[in-house]
Amino acid sequence: MVRFQCKKLRTLLLASLLCVGFSGTSHALEVGTKAPDFELPGAQGPVKLSTTTGSLIYVDFWASWCGPCKQSFPWMNAMQEKYKAQGLKIIGVNLDAKSEDAKKFLEQNPAKFTVAFDPKGVLPKSYGVRGMPTSFLIGKNGKIISQHLGFNAADSEKLEKEIKAALEANK
Repeated sequence: MVRFQCKKLRTLLLASLLCVGFSGTSHALEVGTKAPDFELPGAQGPVKLSTTTGSLIYVDFWASWCGPCKQSFPWMNAMQEKYKAQGLKIIGVNLDAKSEDAKKFLEQNPAKFTVAFDPKGVLPKSYGVRGMPTSFLIGKNGKIISQHLGFNAADSEKLEKEIKAALEANK
Protein backbone atom coordinates (compact mmCIF):
# COMPACT_ATOMS: atom_id res chain seq x y z
CA MET A 1 0.00 0.00 0.00
CA VAL A 2 2.74 2.47 0.95
CA ARG A 3 4.75 1.51 -2.13
CA PHE A 4 1.71 2.11 -4.36
CA GLN A 5 1.10 5.53 -2.78
CA CYS A 6 4.77 6.50 -3.25
CA LYS A 7 4.64 5.44 -6.90
CA LYS A 8 1.40 7.38 -7.42
CA LEU A 9 2.88 10.44 -5.69
CA ARG A 10 6.03 10.22 -7.82
CA THR A 11 3.90 10.02 -10.98
CA LEU A 12 1.83 13.05 -9.93
CA LEU A 13 4.99 14.99 -9.08
CA LEU A 14 6.54 14.19 -12.46
CA ALA A 15 3.35 15.23 -14.27
CA SER A 16 3.29 18.49 -12.30
CA LEU A 17 6.89 19.22 -13.22
CA LEU A 18 6.10 18.53 -16.87
CA CYS A 19 3.16 20.93 -16.67
CA VAL A 20 5.51 23.64 -15.42
CA GLY A 21 8.69 22.95 -17.39
CA PHE A 22 8.09 22.13 -21.02
CA SER A 23 11.16 23.20 -22.95
CA GLY A 24 14.42 24.79 -22.00
CA THR A 25 15.46 25.50 -25.60
CA SER A 26 12.55 27.70 -26.63
CA HIS A 27 12.47 31.48 -26.44
CA ALA A 28 9.35 33.25 -25.23
CA LEU A 29 7.65 35.56 -27.70
CA GLU A 30 7.54 39.22 -26.79
CA VAL A 31 4.28 41.13 -26.49
CA GLY A 32 3.80 43.13 -29.69
CA THR A 33 5.58 40.66 -31.98
CA LYS A 34 3.79 38.89 -34.81
CA ALA A 35 2.45 35.48 -33.81
CA PRO A 36 4.00 32.66 -35.84
CA ASP A 37 1.57 31.29 -38.39
CA PHE A 38 0.76 27.60 -38.32
CA GLU A 39 -1.29 24.99 -40.09
CA LEU A 40 -2.16 21.85 -38.15
CA PRO A 41 -4.67 19.04 -38.52
CA GLY A 42 -7.80 19.73 -36.50
CA ALA A 43 -10.84 17.92 -35.17
CA GLN A 44 -12.97 19.52 -37.95
CA GLY A 45 -10.25 19.86 -40.60
CA PRO A 46 -7.06 21.91 -41.04
CA VAL A 47 -6.48 24.79 -38.61
CA LYS A 48 -4.45 27.72 -39.93
CA LEU A 49 -3.82 30.82 -37.83
CA SER A 50 -3.56 33.20 -40.81
CA THR A 51 -7.16 32.40 -41.81
CA THR A 52 -8.34 33.99 -38.54
CA THR A 53 -7.01 37.48 -39.37
CA GLY A 54 -9.47 40.08 -38.15
CA SER A 55 -10.47 38.04 -35.10
CA LEU A 56 -9.16 38.09 -31.55
CA ILE A 57 -7.47 34.71 -31.08
CA TYR A 58 -6.78 32.86 -27.84
CA VAL A 59 -4.30 30.05 -28.57
CA ASP A 60 -3.95 27.53 -25.75
CA PHE A 61 -1.33 24.77 -25.70
CA TRP A 62 -2.56 21.73 -23.75
CA ALA A 63 -2.07 17.99 -23.21
CA SER A 64 -4.18 15.20 -21.74
CA TRP A 65 -1.77 14.59 -18.85
CA CYS A 66 -1.83 18.20 -17.62
CA GLY A 67 -4.14 18.78 -14.63
CA PRO A 68 -4.48 22.57 -15.07
CA CYS A 69 -5.35 21.96 -18.73
CA LYS A 70 -8.41 19.99 -17.63
CA GLN A 71 -9.45 22.90 -15.39
CA SER A 72 -9.14 25.40 -18.24
CA PHE A 73 -11.54 23.67 -20.67
CA PRO A 74 -14.83 24.72 -19.01
CA TRP A 75 -13.55 28.29 -18.83
CA MET A 76 -12.45 28.33 -22.49
CA ASN A 77 -15.84 26.88 -23.51
CA ALA A 78 -17.59 29.64 -21.57
CA MET A 79 -15.38 32.38 -23.09
CA GLN A 80 -15.94 31.05 -26.61
CA GLU A 81 -19.71 31.13 -26.12
CA LYS A 82 -19.74 34.51 -24.37
CA TYR A 83 -17.48 36.41 -26.80
CA LYS A 84 -17.85 34.52 -30.09
CA ALA A 85 -20.25 37.10 -31.53
CA GLN A 86 -17.73 39.86 -30.74
CA GLY A 87 -14.97 38.11 -32.70
CA LEU A 88 -13.18 35.83 -30.21
CA LYS A 89 -11.86 32.53 -31.56
CA ILE A 90 -10.23 30.01 -29.27
CA ILE A 91 -7.80 27.47 -30.69
CA GLY A 92 -6.64 24.68 -28.39
CA VAL A 93 -3.41 23.07 -29.63
CA ASN A 94 -3.02 19.55 -28.30
CA LEU A 95 0.53 18.26 -27.83
CA ASP A 96 -0.10 14.59 -27.02
CA ALA A 97 2.16 12.23 -28.97
CA LYS A 98 -0.62 9.60 -28.99
CA SER A 99 -3.86 10.70 -30.62
CA GLU A 100 -5.86 8.26 -28.50
CA ASP A 101 -4.80 10.17 -25.36
CA ALA A 102 -6.16 13.42 -26.80
CA LYS A 103 -9.34 11.69 -27.99
CA LYS A 104 -10.00 10.23 -24.54
CA PHE A 105 -9.40 13.63 -22.90
CA LEU A 106 -11.81 15.33 -25.33
CA GLU A 107 -14.48 12.70 -24.68
CA GLN A 108 -14.30 13.55 -20.97
CA ASN A 109 -13.76 17.31 -21.52
CA PRO A 110 -15.59 18.35 -24.69
CA ALA A 111 -14.30 21.45 -26.45
CA LYS A 112 -16.74 24.01 -27.86
CA PHE A 113 -13.81 25.70 -29.61
CA THR A 114 -11.39 24.77 -32.38
CA VAL A 115 -8.94 21.97 -31.54
CA ALA A 116 -5.72 21.39 -33.49
CA PHE A 117 -3.18 18.59 -33.03
CA ASP A 118 0.62 18.88 -32.93
CA PRO A 119 1.78 15.38 -31.89
CA LYS A 120 5.42 16.12 -32.77
CA GLY A 121 5.47 19.25 -30.60
CA VAL A 122 6.91 21.55 -33.27
CA LEU A 123 4.70 24.61 -32.68
CA PRO A 124 5.52 25.10 -28.96
CA LYS A 125 9.15 25.78 -29.91
CA SER A 126 8.24 28.63 -32.25
CA TYR A 127 5.97 30.12 -29.57
CA GLY A 128 8.48 29.68 -26.75
CA VAL A 129 6.18 27.50 -24.63
CA ARG A 130 7.88 26.64 -21.36
CA GLY A 131 5.04 24.96 -19.47
CA MET A 132 1.55 23.59 -19.73
CA PRO A 133 -0.88 25.05 -20.30
CA THR A 134 0.43 28.18 -21.98
CA SER A 135 -1.91 30.58 -23.72
CA PHE A 136 -1.42 33.52 -26.06
CA LEU A 137 -3.90 36.28 -26.77
CA ILE A 138 -3.38 37.43 -30.35
CA GLY A 139 -4.88 40.68 -31.62
CA LYS A 140 -6.80 41.18 -34.82
CA ASN A 141 -3.56 42.48 -36.34
CA GLY A 142 -1.84 39.13 -35.67
CA LYS A 143 0.40 40.46 -32.87
CA ILE A 144 0.80 38.97 -29.39
CA ILE A 145 -1.18 40.93 -26.79
CA SER A 146 -0.36 38.72 -23.81
CA GLN A 147 1.00 35.36 -22.75
CA HIS A 148 -0.04 33.32 -19.73
CA LEU A 149 1.54 30.22 -18.17
CA GLY A 150 -0.61 27.80 -16.18
CA PHE A 151 -4.27 28.00 -15.23
CA ASN A 152 -6.28 28.13 -12.03
CA ALA A 153 -9.59 29.64 -10.98
CA ALA A 154 -7.88 32.87 -9.87
CA ASP A 155 -6.49 33.35 -13.41
CA SER A 156 -9.87 33.24 -15.10
CA GLU A 157 -11.00 36.74 -14.05
CA LYS A 158 -7.72 38.35 -15.17
CA LEU A 159 -7.75 36.50 -18.48
CA GLU A 160 -11.35 37.46 -19.19
CA LYS A 161 -10.52 41.13 -18.48
CA GLU A 162 -7.70 40.91 -21.05
CA ILE A 163 -10.09 39.41 -23.60
CA LYS A 164 -12.74 42.08 -22.96
CA ALA A 165 -10.18 44.90 -23.14
CA ALA A 166 -8.81 43.59 -26.45
CA LEU A 167 -12.29 43.26 -27.92
CA GLU A 168 -13.16 46.81 -26.80
CA ALA A 169 -9.91 48.25 -28.17
CA ASN A 170 -10.59 46.77 -31.61
CA LYS A 171 -14.13 48.08 -32.08
